[in-house]
Amino acid sequence: MNMMSIVGRLVGDPTIKELEDNKKVCNFTVAVSRPFKNANGEYETDFFPVSVWNTIAESTAEYCKKGDILGIKGRLQGKDNKISIIAERISFLSSSKSIKDDIDQEKNVKM
Repeated sequence: MNMMSIVGRLVGDPTIKELEDNKKVCNFTVAVSRPFKNANGEYETDFFPVSVWNTIAESTAEYCKKGDILGIKGRLQGKDNKISIIAERISFLSSSKSIKDDIDQEKNVKM
């Protein structure tokens, strides 16, 4: 069974492309920290390319920006010795905009 789930941070703004058959695809890359430290005592990060299609693609491109944290459920796809993630579900876990708004609100309360 080919199923996987990860939580990662967007390394850039998602881009959407409309194909000639009216299907839409949104491509982006997520950074996922490993849950353990390496020999130097540092956490390493893996970068995964992700594709999502049609209505989920539209929502992802509209509401997600660089730095947002996403939960991704989908499947792995291998082609030409490269693995990518085909997302079937995206959960918007945190937005860099909402984090900035929270920080701004905290500053206003303290003043």
